[in-house]
Amino acid sequence: MKPLRAILGVAVAMSIAIPALAHHSFAAVYQSGQSITIEGKVVQFLFRNPHSVLHVVAENDDGTTTRWAIEWQGATQLGANGMSAQTLRPGDPVVVTGTPGRVEAEHRMLLVTITRTTDGFGWGNRAGEVVN
Repeated sequence: MKPLRAILGVAVAMSIAIPALAHHSFAAVYQSGQSITIEGKVVQFLFRNPHSVLHVVAENDDGTTTRWAIEWQGATQLGANGMSAQTLRPGDPVVVTGTPGRVEAEHRMLLVTITRTTDGFGWGNRAGEVVN
């Protein structure tokens, strides 16, 4: 009986620990207190939990392009604000403001605001629209 309890105890501990390891501190990945803005076109929108990810290709000053990975709220929170996996589509022109990643070469950002320039759709300027 004792070995069964030990096995169950380990299983419970692992089921609690694994999700905790999967989540990270935004401060460890992003430079809080700093802000950048990019303008480009949506390549992909991964509407998922625990965080959605928007991929945007933006043109640099020298004419080259950079693909940005932009972390956003999870699908559950975005869905509660009326968003869906179809809200942003490849080719949509957007302006994104966010907190830059700590490793510049990774081209990562934590989204603060987004505006689709074709119709004015936006997120991040109304109450409750914050990544947390």
